[in-house]
Formats: sequence, C-alpha cells, structure tokens
Amino acid sequence: MLTVASTASLRVYVSEWENGRRTISSRYAKILRALLGITDDELTSRPQSPPAFTAADGYDELISRIDEARNVSLTMVKTFMDQTELLRTIDRQMGAASLVDQMTGHLTRLEEALTFAVLPETRRPVALALAGAATLAAWQALDVGAVERAWRHYELGKRAAQEAEEPMYLAHATAEQAFVLCDAGRPETAVQLVRDAQRLGGKANSPRLTAWLYAAEAEICARAGLQDDCQRALERAARHLPAGEQARDPDMLSIFLNEGHLTRWRGNALALIGDPEAVDSLYTALDTTDPTFIRATAGLRCDLAQAHLARGEYDQAQDHLRNAKLIASRTKSVRHRRRIEQLTQQL
Repeated sequence: MLTVASTASLRVYVSEWENGRRTISSRYAKILRALLGITDDELTSRPQSPPAFTAADGYDELISRIDEARNVSLTMVKTFMDQTELLRTIDRQMGAASLVDQMTGHLTRLEEALTFAVLPETRRPVALALAGAATLAAWQALDVGAVERAWRHYELGKRAAQEAEEPMYLAHATAEQAFVLCDAGRPETAVQLVRDAQRLGGKANSPRLTAWLYAAEAEICARAGLQDDCQRALERAARHLPAGEQARDPDMLSIFLNEGHLTRWRGNALALIGDPEAVDSLYTALDTTDPTFIRATAGLRCDLAQAHLARGEYDQAQDHLRNAKLIASRTKSVRHRRRIEQLTQQL
C-alpha cells in the first residue's frame, strides 16, 4: 500500500508538476504511469496546456503506412525479387561479407511492406518475396559466421513462406536451417530437420527441389556418420533430378541443381564418409563447375582436400587447401576458412 499526500497537498503538487516547478518523484511517477497509461518519457514531456481535443496519437501515421503497403503492386514486388536476385549474384561471385548492410536494408523494407499490408492478395506476394530474401540472408549470415543471425533469418523465412502459403519455400528454408545445426555440432538433430523439410513440401515440391532436399540429406547424414543413409539419399537425389543442363528451378529461383552440381555434392558427401569414389566425382565436378560460382569453388577445393587426406595423399590435399584459402580470402567466407583450418590440422 502506497502512502500519498493529502488532497490539498496533491493539488499543489499537480500544479507545480504542470508548471515545471517540482520534479515528479519516482513514487508518484509509478502511480501516474499506471493511472494515465503512459511511459516515463511521456510523463516528463507532457504539454503544459493541452488542447481541448487531441486526436489519438499514431493513427495518422498508421493509416499512412497501410495506404503505402496497399500501393505495393505486383510491379513493386517484382522489383523486390529483382533486388534479391542481384544480391544473390553478387554473393555467388564475391562473397557475402560486403553485402551485410544492403541485405539488412532489403529485409527491413520487405518486412515493413508485409507488416502494414492488410488484405491477403497484397500480403501473399510480399511474403513470398520476403521468404526468398530471408533465406538468402540466412545463408549469407552463416557464411560470415553470424550463426544466431542466420538462425533468426531462417525463422523469418519460414514464417513468410507460411504466410505466402508456399510449401516449397518452407521446405527449402527448413532444410537450409539444418546446416546451422550441423555447423553447431548437432548433426543428428539436423538429420531429423532435413527429413522434416521433405515432408513439409510433400507433393508440392518440384522434382528439382526434391532432388536438392535428398542431396542436402546426404551431406548431413555424412556429417552425422550415417554412411548407409547418405548413400540412399544420394541415390534418391539422382533418381528425382530432371535430365538436361538446366540448373535453375523455374518454380523456385533459389535452387540451382543439375547433374554437374549433383556430382559435386555427391563427391562432397562421399569425401565426408571417406569413400574412395569421392575423388573421381570431385574432379569431374571441378572440370565442369560454373566459373561464376566462386564461393562454391572454395568448398569444392576443400572437398578434394578431404578426399585426398582420406587416401593419405597429403601433397595433393595441401595443394587444394592452398587454392581454397586463396578463394576464401577473396570471398571472406568465415565458414570456409574454418573448414580449411580444420583440414590443415590433419596434414
């Protein structure tokens, strides 16, 4: 129970508070905050002579933001998607380290647009654009070593995919999130998550995404030491992959996978489990890799180093690690640098 001054004294206090002649004590501030429903800042900066009628604060700005979001047309959504694509291309060729500020601003604009969009026909396309951007931002964060930020971006991407009612995007974000668990030393949990991702997409998954999900499962199973599961997942990935040189999934532009990419992924998984076939697959992938996938080449060199180490071929392993280090320095990939250090210790 709080003790307060008499009514007469309170009248004097109120007058002095309003005129700035007395500072509101913490005891009375606590009472006034609860009574008036305001913050400390609002309490100490209230106008001395309020007008007879004051419109409720914030509504004009809220309506303005809602109107702006309503005007986000399909053309504007396409602009958002194009910006994501540009950031993806720069990331692929130059690395993610230089894109943190641009990616943060891009996500903020998309989140703002979605927050104040009201009707489903406006929300869904914005949510879809946000899902793609958030997943890219998450992978970039993982690459530069910002693990918690990566996790939060994946959660954002998953929520956006659910809002957009796009199970393919939900499956993709969930599967990539499993790699965060792998890097954090929880590959067994990651296996469960990537398999859950396959169920999330279900029959909605395109054949190329299905193959991508099985390839992701193969790598994660390899990192968990599940050799038989890894081999089965690789077989399923090859079975579902569409024929031809086309790598980009028309139904999901963030997915790149053709026979060449899968050969590289197969070599990566086999190298992780020490399979001697890994070397042949990886050299085939090195000969056919897209030269614009600069960052991926560092990973491929690491895979080759690991495959040679498993065969006791230390000179070849050292040569590939040297090349991987040069590329990782160029792209500033913390993730690849960490792996290079781990492999170097095995020489």
